[in-house]
Amino acid sequence: MVITSYVYAAARTPFGRFNGALAEVRPDDLAATALSGVLAKAPELDPAEIGDVVWGNANGAGEDNRNVGRMAVLLAGLPVSVSATTVNRLCGSSLDAAMMASRIVETGDADVAVAGGVESMTRAPWVLPKPSRAFPAGNVTAVSTTLGWRLVNERMPAEWTVSLGEANEQLQERFSISRERQDEFAARSHNLADAAWGAGFYDDLVVPVPGAELARDEGVRPGSSAQKLAALKPSFRPDGTITAGNASPLNDGASALLLGSEAAASRIGLDPLARVAGRGVHALEPQAFGFAPVEAAEQALRRAGIGWSDVGAIELNEAFAVQSLSCVDAWKVDPDIVNTKGGAIAIGHPLGASGGRILGTLAHRLRESGERWGVAAICIGVGQALAVVLEDVS
Repeated sequence: MVITSYVYAAARTPFGRFNGALAEVRPDDLAATALSGVLAKAPELDPAEIGDVVWGNANGAGEDNRNVGRMAVLLAGLPVSVSATTVNRLCGSSLDAAMMASRIVETGDADVAVAGGVESMTRAPWVLPKPSRAFPAGNVTAVSTTLGWRLVNERMPAEWTVSLGEANEQLQERFSISRERQDEFAARSHNLADAAWGAGFYDDLVVPVPGAELARDEGVRPGSSAQKLAALKPSFRPDGTITAGNASPLNDGASALLLGSEAAASRIGLDPLARVAGRGVHALEPQAFGFAPVEAAEQALRRAGIGWSDVGAIELNEAFAVQSLSCVDAWKVDPDIVNTKGGAIAIGHPLGASGGRILGTLAHRLRESGERWGVAAICIGVGQALAVVLEDVS
C-alpha cells in the first residue's frame, strides 16, 4: 500500500529583528511556542500519538542545547514519550525537517509527525576553541556563531569560504542583475508582506510569544520603495550592489508543521491542507549556493510529475534579492506568483525557522487561491538547496 504524507497545519511566531522584541526569549522557548501553536490547531489530537518530532536549527552552540527539538517537546508539556531529533542543514534546516517528517509518514514509521525549526540569531553565543594543552600563553579570539563560516579549516579553498555577501556579489556579476532590480524586488517584498498582514493572511499562521510584545513581523517596512533603498551604501564591496536593504536581515523566530497520513485525519481532527508531492536536493560549489534552488526545484517537480506550467504559487526564501532573481529568471516563471505575501527580505530569515515558514505559507496560499500546485525552495550556505512541491487537496 502506498502511503502519502500531508500537511495538516502550520504555525510560526512573528519574526523579530536582531536585538529586537524577541531578544530576551531563549530559542528553546521560541521552539516550544511554535510547537504548542501548531498543536493547538488540532485540539482533538492526543499528543501521545505523535510518532516523532523533527526540528531544524542552524546553530546549536548555546541555549539551543544541541537537541532543541527535544527541549521544545519537554518545554511545551508534551508527554515525555514523544521523541524528537534536531537536524542542521543551515538555512534549510526546517525544510529538511519537514522533508524527513514526510518520509517518516510515507514509510509507515508513524502516522503523525511534527516538523519545525528555530533560530535566535540575537542569542547565538560566541565560542572559543579548546586549547591543545592547558594554560596557553597566547590570546584567543571569541568567534560569533550568529552567521557564516567560523573556525574555518585551513584546507578549505579560499574561494569556497568567502562571505555570503561576497558570494552573491559574484552571482550578480555572473548574471548581470542590476542594483535597481534588486532594490525593486526588496521593496516589493516589504509592501506585499505589509499588505498580507493588513488583509489578515497571517492571522491564522502566526502565534504570539509569551512575554514578548510583538504582534507581527518586526522587520516589515510599509511604504518601501526602490528609490529609498537606492540611498543605502553597498555592504560587501565599495562598488557592489548588495546592501542591508536588498538582503535578508538577522532574525529570531520559530516555525512548526503538523504532518500525517491520510488515515490519520480522524485522529488529528482536521482535513489536510496539502499533499507533499515531490522533494528535491541539490548542491554546487559553496560560493554558488544562491543558485542551487534552481535544480532542487526541478528535481522536486520531476518527482511530482509536473512542470513549471502547472505551478501557481512559489515560496522562495529571499536570502538576497540577487539570489532570488537569478532563480526566478532561470525557472522562466511569472514573477507575480513568487512570494505574494512577502518574503524573507521583509519578514526575516531566522535560519533554522525559514524553511518551515515558507512551506506553511505555501500551503495556506494554495488554499486561499485555489491553485493546485506550489513550490517551496530555499538556498543553503556552503552550496546547497532544498525544494518541496505541494498539491492543494481542498
